[in-house]
Amino acid sequence: MALPDMDTSVGHSFGLEIDGVVIKQINEVTGLKMEQDVIELKQNTADGKYVIKKLPGRPKAGEVTLTRGLTADNNFEKWIKDARFGKMGSARKGGAIIVFDYEGQPIKRYTLVNAWPKSLEISSLKAGDTSVLTEKLVITYEQMDVA
Repeated sequence: MALPDMDTSVGHSFGLEIDGVVIKQINEVTGLKMEQDVIELKQNTADGKYVIKKLPGRPKAGEVTLTRGLTADNNFEKWIKDARFGKMGSARKGGAIIVFDYEGQPIKRYTLVNAWPKSLEISSLKAGDTSVLTEKLVITYEQMDVA
């Protein structure tokens, strides 16, 4: 069910799916971006005026960062291990960031094509600290489609 015209989605209602597997407990997704090169065409018009036209160029690949609390789940580690050892056939995966409405129905899907993990960062370990440990996975992708 689509949202009514004047309603918008909320930022806390999303999910992650990689190759059909739902990865749970994601706290934050940053860097979702579609971008392309800009080509500048500089020329003179028939009456001699100098003009610059901007044309769409090639699409750019992107990166998205996923943050979640540190758990015993080792899906991130397994995935990055494949990429580190050059097993790109199994490291490149299809995935999607899914945004849900108030009733839990998907309203938008950001599909990542040929995504693979670039880095995994664990938050600081500090004696006496009471903050939640997190892990940040940076995923690079060749293309993003929106549905």
